Amino acid sequence: MIDPDGYRPNVGIVLMHPDGRVFWARRVHRDGWQFPQGGMNSDETPLEAMYRELREETGLLPEHVEVLGATPGWLRYRLPQRAIRRNDRLVCIGQKQVWFLLRLCGQESDLRLDLTDKPEFDHWRWVDFWYPVEHVVMFKRSVYARALRHLAPAARQVAGPAAVPTPGPEFRPQDQIGRSRGARWRGAGAGSGPR
Repeated sequence: MIDPDGYRPNVGIVLMHPDGRVFWARRVHRDGWQFPQGGMNSDETPLEAMYRELREETGLLPEHVEVLGATPGWLRYRLPQRAIRRNDRLVCIGQKQVWFLLRLCGQESDLRLDLTDKPEFDHWRWVDFWYPVEHVVMFKRSVYARALRHLAPAARQVAGPAAVPTPGPEFRPQDQIGRSRGARWRGAGAGSGPR
């Protein structure tokens, strides 16, 4: 499903630990890390698509999470020229996304990356709230920054201001690098990565 402007409707998921860290996952057989996200079916609302993608990519069910907030409308990013498939009947130039902030209510053991025939991720870890803005692939950085800035107040209400500091107007993503409290790695199964 691609809109008339060439954007594919999509949902993005920021899954937050109650301490303010967020779920950060590595794509299968790649060195790219990102938040869970995925395309919407034509018969789905953004909320329905989010719950489907959450299950497919993390194994979590609605009872494992609490929805804390969502972006009010679409946030867009363009694909790099090399990623645009011009031979397709409908040319997709980018994604338009509704982003959701979820709090993990279940156990870490509820997180399962291997529930589908083609898992999206093979490792995951918890990282500081602003860390992904600097570490996602370059063409997604702006949309990550916009989504996290919008969702930060709701995250701060749960985790507190120390866990989700307010970036000032001079905020640059690299400012957060030295603030990491460490990250714990998780994989699809036992022994799949450093812990």
